[in-house]
Amino acid sequence: MGQLADTNERAWVFWDGDCGFCRRSVAWAVRHDATGHLRPCPYQRAPSPPMTPRLAHACRRAVHVVAPDGTVLRAGRAALYLLRTAGLPAPLIGLLGLPPLVWLVEIGYRIVADNRPFFARFMVREEPDSPGMVGEGPNGP
Repeated sequence: MGQLADTNERAWVFWDGDCGFCRRSVAWAVRHDATGHLRPCPYQRAPSPPMTPRLAHACRRAVHVVAPDGTVLRAGRAALYLLRTAGLPAPLIGLLGLPPLVWLVEIGYRIVADNRPFFARFMVREEPDSPGMVGEGPNGP
């Protein structure tokens, strides 16, 4: 997807704001982000920049992270970024980010993304503590 510059040291996290599964997944990552590194925002409400028409189109199919250096990660690679930020061991995330394991991560991401209603049944229906957890309010964009 390329690079988008952001002078802030936080990473944008864009997801489908109409998807409850996506919202709960991002809220989990934000709750476990001890450093406040993530800047969550549903792509439908994202400011421009960093949102572009091309990025908005891509966000319909997968979560995206725009890192502080402008690197754009999507789908499984974005999920690995969120898991690392949430505190999972960096060596494990690094290993999962290498071929051929990253290919399996991407396949797994696509299977879950294409079957969100099914997988949502297995998620804890825990709601975020505040609207700011999902890109609104004082911690949002």
